[in-house]
Amino acid sequence: MSRMTAHRTAMAGAALAPLLLTVWAAGPAQAHGAPTYPVSRAYACSPDGGGAASSAACKAAVAANGGPFTFWDNIRVPNVDGRDRQLIPDGKLCSGGLSDYKGLDLARADFPSTRLTPGAKLTMTYKSTIEHTGTFKLYLTKAGYDPSKPLTWSELPTQPFAEVTDPPLTGGAYRINATLPTGRTGRQMVYTIWQNSSTEDTYYSCSDVVFPGGSAGAAPSATSTKGTAGSKGGTASPSATAKSPTAAATSAAATASGAAQKASPAAESTAPGSSPVASDIDTSSGGPSAPVLAGGAAAVLVLTGGAALALRLRRR
Repeated sequence: MSRMTAHRTAMAGAALAPLLLTVWAAGPAQAHGAPTYPVSRAYACSPDGGGAASSAACKAAVAANGGPFTFWDNIRVPNVDGRDRQLIPDGKLCSGGLSDYKGLDLARADFPSTRLTPGAKLTMTYKSTIEHTGTFKLYLTKAGYDPSKPLTWSELPTQPFAEVTDPPLTGGAYRINATLPTGRTGRQMVYTIWQNSSTEDTYYSCSDVVFPGGSAGAAPSATSTKGTAGSKGGTASPSATAKSPTAAATSAAATASGAAQKASPAAESTAPGSSPVASDIDTSSGGPSAPVLAGGAAAVLVLTGGAALALRLRRR
């Protein structure tokens, strides 16, 4: 092969390199996320959900889904623009109407859940891999909600109990401070809508929660929890549980009134008789996910091979 041909080959490889890097970088361009406290169904039943993923409800959800919830952070629908009730069908709120997540819509009273106290402070931990602007809206099902029936829009108030715009992404998660409504007992659902303003996507999440009194449903098999309620929710390692002064004060009041609450929500969720929730595998560093790393590795291999080929051709 002539030097001219070798030179042209080398130039083609150099031109290809930026394109490969651009494709790799474009992989995580969309925001991704879901609540890990109160734990969402998608996260609890995912491979990252720890012991909760082996619960009967999660196994049934995966079976109905036809595959695992590996991408628990990707329940997003484009171009909704606030028309959630018009575009997301009744009975499919947890999946956002997406067939890839249909197992999350199962009407069951034994999904992994988080114990909360009505009227108490809540700090939702919403894990996200990419920082984006947008508005979070949190809804709590009405009194009398029946988890054995499909979740419909009529079960949710028209107004959220919390609405937060552009909270900072810290430690790989957004933290949304709110005060829970009163007048709820037993098993309920926190429904979260995150409408991005920097992308066209809207994200949907279902978090099963249990309040004192009423029926909590069947408790799934064991696991631990991570996450806090109160104004300073932490992001500890999987084995750690952060305690909140606000939550402690609230729980102490609940204990005094005879409710079976502990000093922190983390303790509540692991207390005897509580409904366990998933361990929060620490991905708070905000680093790229496995598919991104794989794409990067492939790009590096192609670039390395192209450079080696160019050198060999030039030596001929």
